[in-house]
Amino acid sequence: MLNPFENTGTIRHNILTLTPRETAGAVQKGALYVDLRETDFYDYKIPDVPEIFLLPLSVFKKEWYKLPRNRYLILADSSGLKSRKLVSFLKENGFDKAAQMAGGFLEWERDGLPVREDINERLTGACACQLKPRDRLKK
Repeated sequence: MLNPFENTGTIRHNILTLTPRETAGAVQKGALYVDLRETDFYDYKIPDVPEIFLLPLSVFKKEWYKLPRNRYLILADSSGLKSRKLVSFLKENGFDKAAQMAGGFLEWERDGLPVREDINERLTGACACQLKPRDRLKK
């Protein structure tokens, strides 16, 4: 596999950081998008990319070893605040092909990159702290 990180991104704190657009390009070249968001969030909307590895933050420290070591990995959370620390953790544990996506899924969506939605999983509430599952649509 060619290096999908070649000539892209910036190094910050010894971590390769990609914009959402750079991430989309790297994923098209074979990198694996690792979604760190919790189930309630990725059940509703996910990036429309060929392959996603779902590994919520709440179980990351217990299940990180399931990530494929031979793949280029791009970790993405909701807003880009936690992924850098987890990429650093992976690098300390022998994953040398890991990067983070700046801005998380929020920036992916703001940049107009492709998203798949399941409206039956849409959340409702006045603020993020009160989000709860919406009544399911009748099929």
